Amino acid sequence: MFYSKSKSDGEKPKDKFIEDIKVKEKKVRSDSNSSSNSDVEVGAAADAVKNAVRAVDSFDDDSRHDAVFGDVGDDGPNYRNVGWIATIAIMLKTMIGLGVLSIPAAFDTLGLIPGVLVLFSLAGMTTWTGYVVGKFKMNHRDCYGIDDAGMIVFGRVGKEILAVAYVLFQTFCAGSGMLSISIAFNALSVHGACTAVFVAVAAVIAFCVASVRTLHKLSPLAWIGLVSIITALLTLTVAVGVQERPAAAPRTPEPFKSDFKLFGNPSFVEAISAVSAIFFAYTGTPSFFPIAAEMKNPKHYTRSLLFTQGGVTVIYTVVGVVVYVFTGSFVSSPALGSAGPLMKKVCYGLALPGIIMSTTICTHFPSKYIFVRVLRGSKHLASNSPTHWITWLGCVGGCATFAYIISSSIPIFSTLVSLIGAFLGPILCLIPIGAMWFYDHYRWADRKVNNPNTIKFKLLAGWNIAIIIIGFFILIAGTYGSVVNIMDSFKNGETTGVWSCADNSGSV
Repeated sequence: MFYSKSKSDGEKPKDKFIEDIKVKEKKVRSDSNSSSNSDVEVGAAADAVKNAVRAVDSFDDDSRHDAVFGDVGDDGPNYRNVGWIATIAIMLKTMIGLGVLSIPAAFDTLGLIPGVLVLFSLAGMTTWTGYVVGKFKMNHRDCYGIDDAGMIVFGRVGKEILAVAYVLFQTFCAGSGMLSISIAFNALSVHGACTAVFVAVAAVIAFCVASVRTLHKLSPLAWIGLVSIITALLTLTVAVGVQERPAAAPRTPEPFKSDFKLFGNPSFVEAISAVSAIFFAYTGTPSFFPIAAEMKNPKHYTRSLLFTQGGVTVIYTVVGVVVYVFTGSFVSSPALGSAGPLMKKVCYGLALPGIIMSTTICTHFPSKYIFVRVLRGSKHLASNSPTHWITWLGCVGGCATFAYIISSSIPIFSTLVSLIGAFLGPILCLIPIGAMWFYDHYRWADRKVNNPNTIKFKLLAGWNIAIIIIGFFILIAGTYGSVVNIMDSFKNGETTGVWSCADNSGSV
C-alpha cells in the first residue's frame, strides 16, 4: 500500500525510510547487549521492525489502502486499478487531441525547420518534466495533484497558486474541447443549428461522460478516442497529399503549388503565439500526477511516460510536416478543415469521439481534484454514500459549466489554445517541476549518489535552471502575444462574437 508519512517522518522517500528502520533494528539489538531487556522483548521489537519493512516494501502492489484515497473497500470505487498499458492510453489521449490540430498552423508561422526544432525541444523538456513528476510521486506518496507537490516545495501559498492554476488549466482545455466539438458539429451538419446550441450540447456530453468516477473505467473510452483521433489525423494526412488543392486555397485554372516556407518571418507576437500553441500540445504534465495516483503499480509510470512521449512526438511531427507541406499558408486551424469540404466532414466525423474524450478527460481531472480535496480523509471519498455522489456530480457539473462559459466567451480556437499554453502551461509544466527536482536532490541529497560537486549533478542542475527560465519566458512573452492576438481578432472582426449563432467551421 502507499505509505502515508507522519509529520515526524518528514517527507522521506521509501528507500530512506526503510534504511532508517533497519538502523533502528540494529540499535535495538545492540541495546540488548547493554541493558536488562529480556530476549523476548528484544525479539518482539525486532520482529515489529521487520514487519514494518515488509509492509513498506510491498506497498506498490497493494491497492486496498492508499495514501490519497484511504481504504478502498468493495462498497465503493477502486481508484487504484489502472495498468501501465491503460495508462499509456490515458496519457496519449491527454496529449493527443486539441493541441495537434494547431501544429500545422504554427509551422506556417515559424517556418518548417524552426517549427520542427521547437517541437523537438519542447518534447525533450516535457519528457524530462514528466519523468521528474513520476520520481517526485514515488518519493512523496501522499501527492495526488501538483498542488500537493506545491505544498511540499513552496508551502501553503504555492499549493493554492498551483491548485487554482491546475483547475483553470484543465477547464480552459475542456472549454477548448467544447469549442472543437461545436466546430465538428457545424462541419458535419453544414451549420445545421446555432453554434451556441452546439457548444451547450458539447457541455452536456462532457458532463455525462466525465461523471464516470475512475480512470480505470474511462480507459476503454480513452482507447476509442485515441484510435478515433489518430485515424482522423492519418486520413487528413493522406487527403492533403492527394487533393487537388487545400479547402482555403483560391480556385484558379493553374495547378496548385504549395507555398510552404522552410523559414518564416513572423513578428515577435506571432512567433511566441505559435510557440505557445506547440507547447500546448505537450502540456499533459500536470495530469500525470493524478494518473500515477490511480495506477496499480506506480513503478511502471516511467515506462508508460516514455511510450507516450515517443508516440506523440512521432505523430505530431508526421502530421504537422505533411499537412503543412501540402497546404502551405492555406492550412486551417483546427487542421481537420484543411482537406476540402467532403474530407473535412469525414475527418471531423472520425475525430469526433476523440475530441469528445479529450474534453471528457479535461473535465474529469479538475472535477476529481476538487472532489478529492473536499472529501479527502473522510469515509465518503471511497464509498457510494449520498454525500459521495452529491459532491462528485456537483464537482463535475461545476467544472463543465465553467468550461462552457469559457468556450462561449472566447470562441477562437487558435488564440484560445495559445493563451492556455502560454499563461497556464509554464506555471504547471515547467517552473514548478524544475523546483521539485531541486527540492528532492538537495533536501535528500545522498552525497554518494547526488554529489553536487560532480559534473553530472551540475549539468542536471543547469538543465533544470534552464527549464525554469524558459518557463518564465513563455509565461510572460507568450501571454502577452496571445492577449494581443485575441484583441486584434475582435478588433478586425475575425471572431464570431460571444455566445454567437454564427458558423465557426468555415462551412458556410
